[in-house]
Amino acid sequence: MKSITIKGSERESVGKVATKALRNAGAVPCVLYGGDQAVHFSAEEKAFKNLIYTPNAHTVVIDLGNGKSYNAILQDIQVHPVSDKILHIDFFQLFDNKEITMEVPVKIVGTSKGVLAGGVLRLNTRKLKVKALPSNLPDFVEADITPLEMGNKLYVTKLVSDKYKLMHPDNTVVCQVRISRAAMKAAQEAAKAAKAPKGKK
Repeated sequence: MKSITIKGSERESVGKVATKALRNAGAVPCVLYGGDQAVHFSAEEKAFKNLIYTPNAHTVVIDLGNGKSYNAILQDIQVHPVSDKILHIDFFQLFDNKEITMEVPVKIVGTSKGVLAGGVLRLNTRKLKVKALPSNLPDFVEADITPLEMGNKLYVTKLVSDKYKLMHPDNTVVCQVRISRAAMKAAQEAAKAAKAPKGKK
């Protein structure tokens, strides 16, 4: 999985006054969990744009500039309800020998037979939760729709991998090819024509 480096600095004071001063200066207060103890730090708000405003999944290298750096994933983010300003971010530390669960996007590949026949592809699940060691985390889960006929569904069981586990029930539908209104109307008209009595010669 691709990684983004966030450069920040450790916070000495974590009180409300210090937090407010950070935000006024254009910085975001953050906390890194998962290690022996929580690490409080801050970074400029613009440093997070490639991490947050993207449909892609990333791991993060938190570089605190004092010889300390941590591998992590974004765990939670608080945003102001009106201004959309980032108020606070929680990260979770990664360890090479510990599995982690995170959401990654679904990437559709192939051309469905059902779509070629006039059906409409509907993506039911845009992201899937995967559990894996950090080195095995995928950038995306590939979903091949080539075999799907009109009316078929692609279940999560078809997307298994040796490198990660999908944390969803077996009956989870990733995508499906639905019959379009035009195709349905054509089928109805064909059925009517087949039932209609043939004229005498």
